[in-house]
Amino acid sequence: MNVSISESWTRIENWLSEHAPATHAALAPPAHPEDIAATERVIGRPLLKPLVTSLLRHNGLLDQRSSLLPGTYGPMSAGRIAADWKLFTGFYDKRTADEQGEEADYDFMRIGVSSVLYGHPQLIPFARDLGGGYLVLDHRPETDQGRVHEAEVTEGIMRGSHDRWTSLPVLIEAVATALETGQPLGDNMPVVDDEQRLQWDYIPLRSGRNVL
Repeated sequence: MNVSISESWTRIENWLSEHAPATHAALAPPAHPEDIAATERVIGRPLLKPLVTSLLRHNGLLDQRSSLLPGTYGPMSAGRIAADWKLFTGFYDKRTADEQGEEADYDFMRIGVSSVLYGHPQLIPFARDLGGGYLVLDHRPETDQGRVHEAEVTEGIMRGSHDRWTSLPVLIEAVATALETGQPLGDNMPVVDDEQRLQWDYIPLRSGRNVL
């Protein structure tokens, strides 16, 4: 079943309006198509449709203290995506990646972590946390196209096995469901702070099982 990212955004907006008005007020207006086109020129490729749809709904957050996505990630604007993509790709070691070739992709699929892929120009950062970590949307024309990964300088690219990382629409729907039900999303519980902002509290796993 196809997940409508627009419907999920409506659910999130409605919940924030009632329960976390400060975060609701921090949702940026829609991006201008010209801004998205400018970002696409910078990165040298069209953005995947779900990311475009999301940007046309909200062009990031106006208040970076709010954590709209679990793990304290805040969606970035089209302009910030372009700027951070330039910084992110500066870490890419193309020589090592070319030397390892398909082996790097195989190891990534098998192990779920890759330092070689960090900074890959077709992994587009679209959300950032306060520590400098990213959520990236995989634009590579391969098995993982459209999948969401986490990216940290020390860890590299992390490929989560949980269903919520399958695509951006699935992730946004999972966020909407967690907010409406008050249930954790993986190891993150949605809470509202004293300033009426949405935050995500980390919940240690009882079993020690990795749910990334």
